[in-house]
Amino acid sequence: MIPFVTALLTGEDIACFAMDVHMSALEGSIGILPRRLMVRDQDLFIARAILRDHDIAFES
Repeated sequence: MIPFVTALLTGEDIACFAMDVHMSALEGSIGILPRRLMVRDQDLFIARAILRDHDIAFES
């Protein structure tokens, strides 16, 4: 999901940064720790609108 959302946001010229990408090494690759995608404060409103338009759930 992270690569898809990154592509959506980048396509709209919204810079984003994936957090917790390397946590799988610490957890043993079982996928229990969530990854996060961060955007700048000024891009947050439009980024949320893009996610809503594509029926992608997000947390604040």
